[in-house]
Amino acid sequence: MKMNRFINQNVIITGGSSGIGSTITSRLLSEGANVIIWDILSPKEKMNEENKFFIKVDIRNWEKIKEALKISKKIIKKLDVLICCAGITGPNKKTWEYSKQEWDHVFDVNVNGTFLCNKACIPLLIENGYGRIVNIASIAGKEGNPNASAYSSSKAAVIGLTKSLGKELSEHPITVNCVTPAAVKTEIFEQMTREHINYMLSKIPMGRFGTTDEISSLVCWLASSECSFSTGSVFDISGGRATY
Repeated sequence: MKMNRFINQNVIITGGSSGIGSTITSRLLSEGANVIIWDILSPKEKMNEENKFFIKVDIRNWEKIKEALKISKKIIKKLDVLICCAGITGPNKKTWEYSKQEWDHVFDVNVNGTFLCNKACIPLLIENGYGRIVNIASIAGKEGNPNASAYSSSKAAVIGLTKSLGKELSEHPITVNCVTPAAVKTEIFEQMTREHINYMLSKIPMGRFGTTDEISSLVCWLASSECSFSTGSVFDISGGRATY
C-alpha cells in the first residue's frame, strides 16, 4: 500500500547521496516529500528539479552549514524534518594505535557534524511549530565494538545528544529520536577490514546484515507525524543483537 505521509513536507537529510541515506531519500520522495540533501558527495541520480535538491556541504564546517541553510531557505518556505545520516567509521585498530588526527576526524563528522546540523535546523522547526529529528547512531554506540573505539564512542555521543535534545524540545511539538542499526551492507563497508565485518556479522543472532530498506522503514516512521509520543528515545534495529 502506497503511503503519502510527507506530502507538503520539507526534509533536510545529511549523507543522503549514498548508503542508508540514499534509500531514505528515495522513500521520502515516494511519499511526497520535498527533499534537500546536504552531503560532501554528489548523488548519482539527477537532482535540483521538482522536489529533490542537492547542496554540497562539509558538515564539519559551521560556516558551510550556515551557507547551506541560507540556500535551503530560498528553496523551501518551512522545514518539517531533519535526518542526520552522514557518518564515517574511521580505521579499524586498537584504541591506543589511533592517531589524534584519526580520532578527531571521526568525531568531527559523526558528533560535531550531527550537533551543528541540529543546531542550525532546530530554530526553523521551532518557527514552523512542528518538527521531527532523526539522528542515525549505531549499535556500536551501545555495545562498543573492539577495534572501532572512535566510531563506537562517537555514536554513543550521538545517542546522548539525542536524549538531551528530546528533553529540551519536549515543550515544542518536535520529537528527537535516534536509530541504532547493527551492520548494514553499504559503501561504508569499504572503510572496514574484512576481519571487522566478519566480527559484526557474528554478533547478529539472525545471521545476516540489515538492509537499507529495513532501516528506511523505521526512520521514515520516526520522521512522520505517526510518531507523536516518542522523543529522546533510541530505536534498535539490530537483528537481535541489542541487549538493552
